[in-house]
This record gives sequence, C-alpha cells and structure tokens, in this order.
Amino acid sequence: QVQLVESGGGLVQPGGSLRVSCAVSISMFSLNSMGWYRQAPGKERELVASLSSGGNRNYADSVQGRFTISRDNNKNTLNLQMNSLKPEDTAVYYCNVDQYYYGRRYVYWGQGTQVTVSS
Repeated sequence: QVQLVESGGGLVQPGGSLRVSCAVSISMFSLNSMGWYRQAPGKERELVASLSSGGNRNYADSVQGRFTISRDNNKNTLNLQMNSLKPEDTAVYYCNVDQYYYGRRYVYWGQGTQVTVSS
C-alpha cells in the first residue's frame, strides 16, 4: 500500500506562483509513473502533468510552459511548480502514482489539495 499526502495548496493572485508537493510513503524508484491531476467544480478530473520512471515529462496543453513537474528522490516527494497562474487553474490538485507488483498494476491517489487563483 502506497500513501500519498499532498501539501502546498492555497490562495494566490492571478499571475502568481505556487508549489504543491506530494509525499510518497515508499521509494519512488519502485514506481512506474507519477503525475498530477486536477478537478475543478463541475468538471471531470484531468491530467495536468506526468513523469515516467525514465524521466519523460508530459504536460496538458493548458499548462505547458507554465508548470513544471519534478521529483526529489532524497525526500521522496513529487512536486509541481506552477507559475503564471490563471483563474482557470483553480481546482483540487491530486497526486497520482502507479506501481507494478507481481505483474499487477496498482494505482494510488492522494487526498487532494485546493488551489485557488483569484484576486
């Protein structure tokens, strides 16, 4: 069982920056892929950014050039640096990881952290 705990959400003005982090309860070297999703009120959950075990990064078109996903292997954290924030970035942000264990794929989610972009 993998536990994920997000932190760092909050209220920020348009154009501002925020960094959210996800503490992972096991070594990230055992994970297949990691990512951040978000869900705004009345909308479906969407992928924001992903990071594969091989280091490949992918971003949603809406955040490309503004958000950066990274990992800190020493601290076992997955981070999302968000710059030039817009009101439409307002959502609950969720950390997501998946792991293969004895041939089966397991997917884990954090509890989410609220990010609100408003003046």
